[in-house]
Amino acid sequence: MINFFYSIDVSIFYFINITISNSIFDKFFILITDTKSWFIAYFILLGIAFFKGGKKGKLAVLGVLLLILFSDQFSARVLKELFQRIRPCNALSGVRVPLGGQGTLSFPSNHAVNNFAAAMFFTLLYPKLKHILFVTAFLVALSRIYLGLHYPSDILGGALFGCAAGYIFAKAVIFIENKYFTKKESL
Repeated sequence: MINFFYSIDVSIFYFINITISNSIFDKFFILITDTKSWFIAYFILLGIAFFKGGKKGKLAVLGVLLLILFSDQFSARVLKELFQRIRPCNALSGVRVPLGGQGTLSFPSNHAVNNFAAAMFFTLLYPKLKHILFVTAFLVALSRIYLGLHYPSDILGGALFGCAAGYIFAKAVIFIENKYFTKKESL
């Protein structure tokens, strides 16, 4: 049964990595996967939330920073070490790797973990943003398969873990906001 799921994983991987590859996707997915490309956008959005979002915005910024610190480190230092899965670019033949191979472990994808964690977190706090957040998380996660760095199951596992972590952290922020920062109406 495991071989069956692995064969599906590899088939989907090759479809995304080889079959649909083209020069436009190469440029797009290289840009979208590079976290350095996003730092200015992150900084601006977090700044707006912090300075214009009131107490909720400040809690959201603190919460998402703690969330990403937790999700990234737990994924990289615990889950990847536990599963020890080799990246497809190092395990399979004929893989396209426009960015070059990377030597770290594969499961789960930290890009998927962190982007889905942030998407879930902000969706619970700011529901109107859910579509843009999840589309962005999906495209970043898809880039990792396209670039030959992760299997689809690495993405799925990362997305599930990230959503769970984002949900827990968002609920904690909502609890803190309601408990300590919401004005109680007098009877």
